[in-house]
Amino acid sequence: MSRIYNFSAGPSTLPLEALEEAASRFVDYENSGMSLIEMSHRGKQYDAVHQETIALLREILKVPDSHHVLLLQGGATLQFGMIPLAFLKPGMSADHVLTGSWAKKAVADARAVGDVSIAWDGAECSYTRIPPQQDLSLNPDAAYVHICSNETIGGIQWQAFPDTGCVPLICDMSSEILSRPLPWEKIDMVYAGAQKNLAPAGMALVIVSARLASMARTDLPAYLRYDLHIKENSLYNTPPAFVVWMTQLTLKWMKSIGGMQEIERRRDEKSGMLYNTIDNSGGYYRCPVDPASRSAMNVVWRLPSEELEQKFLQQAQAEGLSGLKGHRSVGGCRASIYNAMPVAGVKALSDFMQTFMQNNG
Repeated sequence: MSRIYNFSAGPSTLPLEALEEAASRFVDYENSGMSLIEMSHRGKQYDAVHQETIALLREILKVPDSHHVLLLQGGATLQFGMIPLAFLKPGMSADHVLTGSWAKKAVADARAVGDVSIAWDGAECSYTRIPPQQDLSLNPDAAYVHICSNETIGGIQWQAFPDTGCVPLICDMSSEILSRPLPWEKIDMVYAGAQKNLAPAGMALVIVSARLASMARTDLPAYLRYDLHIKENSLYNTPPAFVVWMTQLTLKWMKSIGGMQEIERRRDEKSGMLYNTIDNSGGYYRCPVDPASRSAMNVVWRLPSEELEQKFLQQAQAEGLSGLKGHRSVGGCRASIYNAMPVAGVKALSDFMQTFMQNNG
């Protein structure tokens, strides 16, 4: 078997060690005679996986006791609606910071529920930068402030989280979860789809403070109630067992290589390598993002022409460098270098970019 380097934005590459571990135990889990995904979610074997996954998340992310850890279905997209249904009560408004495509989707669903105020809109700069604190128009009486901490499509990232005072801060961290430590004293909720840095699609990780959870409505359909999921430890209904298991294996891989400290080191090495290649190309490769807002997870760039971009993508694919086409809404090229992308993969991409430039400059 010859594995390629998968730079897709999501579903994305997963640790090879986690995939091989799952493959070796998929049909007969711990000599039970059946797969883990065939077992009752109330049984002791799945329960052990479930509990260890939550414990590892708490350990690696240093989640304080003041916050609950939930494993929910529906991905991050369900959270776009579940959050305003729970917290955007009649007579209140929510502040949203518009930094790109995913922030816009959260706004659209929140507006279907209640009143939304735009605290900042990056339309004038074509969503190529993150706003400084002084540019945010925040309402001290807002139900919450919502941000997307890393815009996968635009390749921009909040380097520091905004100060929202007493107003709860809610962060969509789908494309950067578990890539850096978090200032929990500033954050009341983090949510993330699993399919970028955790596991296959089909689950959202939600970490919510007890303070914010206590404000959630309880007069909603059962699955939309955070209090029920907290009470049942994310076992209110049948969980996405395979996704939880893959999350556990990914977290065990993270811990085995040195945890968050090593993840950060590799993150900076990989992103630094790509941005250096772009910046040292004499303008052949151009990153449209403000340098102070560049994402360490999703690196975007353009070539001198769309024809060269197509040629670049075709030749990269032939070299085993897959998933480099930019999102259809913005074009260009994009490399998603999530936690499981090895440094060797980014080195191969950097080398290819330099060779392509030499041959097509």
